[in-house]
Amino acid sequence: MWNETEVSRRLKLDAPIIQGPFGSGLSSVDLVTAVSEAGGLGSFGAHHLDGAGIRDIAAQIRARTQRSFALNLWIPHQDSDDPKISDEQWRTAIELLRPWFEDLRVAIPDRPRRFMPPYEEQVETVLEIRPPVFSFVFGAPSEDVLERCRRAGICTLGAATTPDEAKLLADAGVDMVVATGMEAGGHRVSFLREPEDCLTGTLALVPAVADAVKVPVIAAGGIADTRGIAAVLALGASAAQIGTAFLACEESNAAPLHRRMLFSAAARRTSLTRAFTGRLARSIHNEFIEKMRGEEARLPPYPVQGWLTGKLRAAAVAAGRADLISLWSGQAATLLKHRTAAGLMQFLKG
Repeated sequence: MWNETEVSRRLKLDAPIIQGPFGSGLSSVDLVTAVSEAGGLGSFGAHHLDGAGIRDIAAQIRARTQRSFALNLWIPHQDSDDPKISDEQWRTAIELLRPWFEDLRVAIPDRPRRFMPPYEEQVETVLEIRPPVFSFVFGAPSEDVLERCRRAGICTLGAATTPDEAKLLADAGVDMVVATGMEAGGHRVSFLREPEDCLTGTLALVPAVADAVKVPVIAAGGIADTRGIAAVLALGASAAQIGTAFLACEESNAAPLHRRMLFSAAARRTSLTRAFTGRLARSIHNEFIEKMRGEEARLPPYPVQGWLTGKLRAAAVAAGRADLISLWSGQAATLLKHRTAAGLMQFLKG
């Protein structure tokens, strides 16, 4: 049976379908529980939350489902946990975005003490609450963290964009590897080389990763229907991770404006850009991306740029300005048909 794989057996799933974790506050308890209750693996992107926030989310999920679910964190990469930027870099970043702050009548924000919660606090909280699955991007946790996961019975999933990254994860003791093709929406999660040098498509990446590691492989990127699932299973994957199709469901925490854009003709064109966060990510192409082209050298590092553009987001959404916000989307958005997680899961399970 196609739905009986090493991943579905180990994670106790009815089908080898994993909902991709969304960053930037796009994950929701409603979506996680809907997917898990339907027999897939619901995932919550928690990298923007502190320890108390992660505990609260896990408690909400456990109050609504007894099925497997995943919490996802971002491993600190390139000084992202607490970036040190000069006053001059901060002023440059503000001046670069000033026209949009003025256009939306948003006050220029003061520089915060930190731009993101400390990773150490986040990972210690995950270990404390012991979710069934701990997934992560931008590298591997420390040897100590992985050993503590094993002792606690937490299954670990790490994302790779190249066979070399996959091998590093497997050699570190990660239980399963998510082979993430360039078609995927949101951030490119490369960590051994710059993401611009790691743009392999899913159909080429999955068999290469499957040949490189002995742990189960989960395929991600450009999968939105049963044809995509069948293709990656045939290429050696043991499960499919689907992001954009779940992001478009009404249960996600994406703004209604974002969800409408995923079903629009605009989703036929996506771009890889650093404009919104300082890290390379795939979004529906819009005016902000266009106007920020050529300004990459002036962008502050992640997460500073993401923190700043996040201050614009609420006002832009309220004004209906899809031209000014990140519209994370993979290249399979043109295949979207379902607007509820239950309907999508029923379709994917066949």
